[in-house]
Amino acid sequence: MSHTVCFNLNILYDDYLAFYQGAAHSVSVVADDGRRIEFPANQIQCHLTREGIRGRFELEFDDNNKLIALRRIA
Repeated sequence: MSHTVCFNLNILYDDYLAFYQGAAHSVSVVADDGRRIEFPANQIQCHLTREGIRGRFELEFDDNNKLIALRRIA
C-alpha cells in the first residue's frame, strides 16, 4: 500500500547548487499535514529550471517509507 504527502517547494537555482555540488544530500520539507519529510535531493533535479525549483509536489512512499515517486502537481 502506498501513501502520499503534498507540499510546496521553493528553492532558488543558486541554493540548489549546494545539492548538485554534493554539499547537501537531502531535502527536508514540512508537508501539508505538518509532518517533516526528508528525501534525496537528486529526486527533484528533473524539476530544476533557471529560476530554481518552485511548485506544489506530491511524494508517494510505501509502508516502509521507501520513496516510490515524486511528482509536480497543479
